[in-house]
Amino acid sequence: MERDRILQTLSFKRGGTVASIRLPSAGFSITIRVAVTADASAIGRVTTAVGEAGAIVTALDVVDSDHVRVVADLTCDTADSKHADQVVEALKALAGVEVRKVSDRTFLLHLGGKIEVTPKIALRNRDELSRAYTPGVARVCQAIAENPQDARRLTIKRNTVAVVTDGSAVLGLGNLGPLAAMPVMEGKAALFKRFGGVDAWPVCLDTQDTDEIVNIVRAIAPVYGGINLEDIAAPRCFEIEARLRELLDIPVFHDDQHGTAICVLAALTNALRVVGKKLGDVTVVVSGAGAAGTAIMKLLLRQGVGNIIANDRRGVLHRGMPDLTPNWAWLVEHTNRENYSGDLAGALVGADVFIGVSAPNILTGDDIARMAPRSIVFALANPDPEVDPRAAREHAAVVATGRSDQPNQINNVLAFPGVFRGMLDAQAREFTIDMALAAAQAIADAVGEDKVNPSVIVPSVFDPKVAPAVASAVRAVSLAATGAPLDSQVDPSS
Repeated sequence: MERDRILQTLSFKRGGTVASIRLPSAGFSITIRVAVTADASAIGRVTTAVGEAGAIVTALDVVDSDHVRVVADLTCDTADSKHADQVVEALKALAGVEVRKVSDRTFLLHLGGKIEVTPKIALRNRDELSRAYTPGVARVCQAIAENPQDARRLTIKRNTVAVVTDGSAVLGLGNLGPLAAMPVMEGKAALFKRFGGVDAWPVCLDTQDTDEIVNIVRAIAPVYGGINLEDIAAPRCFEIEARLRELLDIPVFHDDQHGTAICVLAALTNALRVVGKKLGDVTVVVSGAGAAGTAIMKLLLRQGVGNIIANDRRGVLHRGMPDLTPNWAWLVEHTNRENYSGDLAGALVGADVFIGVSAPNILTGDDIARMAPRSIVFALANPDPEVDPRAAREHAAVVATGRSDQPNQINNVLAFPGVFRGMLDAQAREFTIDMALAAAQAIADAVGEDKVNPSVIVPSVFDPKVAPAVASAVRAVSLAATGAPLDSQVDPSS
């Protein structure tokens, strides 16, 4: 069958690297409305054709029927847009089948956006209107004018985060600009609400000027209890975050940096438990020294990693390299203890851990085979990782990716909702590396030492224990830093 051929050729060598054919996934789910002849085998012919085209049927719903025809909605997962077109053409080629409509379920989900504003009060009568708006609201305005800190308990500032981007580094897609960035920012806001109970709003800026971005965010900050920077290209993201931290009295958190680093440290903590190694004894090779890679390395260094070798487009970062950015110059001074100056494949020889936040298909299974025994591989490039996970698992003891269709998905949603929940609850004024370490430990511990194994090093993103545990850990660190008692809590009635 055609589908068997597809599955058998998922990985193949091309020019010394591994190329991968993508598996069907819900991200490319389509619903096809078909009309077929009303005979006993018609529906079976349709589902068989879809399977032979390499798609996976997930639902079949009869919409209408009579003694001549049956109209049905057939939903299936495909590998990409081109594959979806091939599935539709396979159905059109069947005798007695009429394809009436094809719907892309991902686009349908985005129609009109994914979030909305809903009032918390009903405004059912004149009295409620008088308290919520004029004249009663004037008293609240005056109270905040006299004591600006009251804004944190009397306005949406108490539970609202701005998700700020300039659209310069959208997912792995590049510089798409603010309009094309909105679906991601909307999704981020939806995740904040679903997993942390945090009200978040997209702020997509039509500028990529660092000074202008800093000034705009500073100017809108009074509305928000925290700023989540998102999909801003390096190295500008480092300066933007640093300047906003100096200017604002609310936490500034760049999720591409700190959210990724927290989740990687959590996953590595449990992976090291599986292989029986200690962080202080291992050598870690990191591919990608941009925003995510830099934050990962800084957090690992703070936690006491044995040695790190960093690789980027110009090769392994080492002392003596010319024209280094300030960020790379810092990494050169704090990593690569032996000053190795070869290529990525050479850096992996004898290394205990590989962490990739870079580009797809840059390594092969043979490269992983040259790592130390019981090695750990985190190939996090999306949608296609640095090394085919199946090839990596032939040699590494633990393999993780950023994909939802593979074991051990390292996903930032494990971190940022709980981190912001904890900071908002503590009325924190800044995000600190101690909060990051506490969040990582909370995520790692959410799995449970008795449940950790090579296929389970991070909890499910739907585990209801994770966000509260992260929030509690972050809140405790924040309150400890201010000297406030750990039972400090914003009273909803006050």
